[in-house]
Amino acid sequence: MQFAYTILYVNDVKQSLVFYEKAFGMQTRFLHESGEYGELETGSTALAFSSRALMQQLGKQVSVPDPHHPAFEIALVSSDVPAAVSKAVAAGAILIQEPKEMPWGQTIAYVADKDGVLVEICTSMQA
Repeated sequence: MQFAYTILYVNDVKQSLVFYEKAFGMQTRFLHESGEYGELETGSTALAFSSRALMQQLGKQVSVPDPHHPAFEIALVSSDVPAAVSKAVAAGAILIQEPKEMPWGQTIAYVADKDGVLVEICTSMQA
């Protein structure tokens, strides 16, 4: 098996794609003509978005993420965490935690996207 994608449930797929392009420099790989599903170009594993409305039509009751009580997070690696955080916040992300160096040497920060998804911005883990 191969991990193919993670799907985030959002209010407006196109708006989320545009936000992730501006905030994190990603590019849209695909947006369905319905506007209810889209993917970002993120390497071998895609970050995808589906509208909450579509999920409800499919009989799924999705919850709204809460960055202060997260059930999950996505992590994005950057060599310059403070600059990446500044760019994300300028694009509309909500700052949750300023960049901080961890005891194991990694720098991490947290923002929330416009749908409340917790996004970790971090340096690579060193072996």
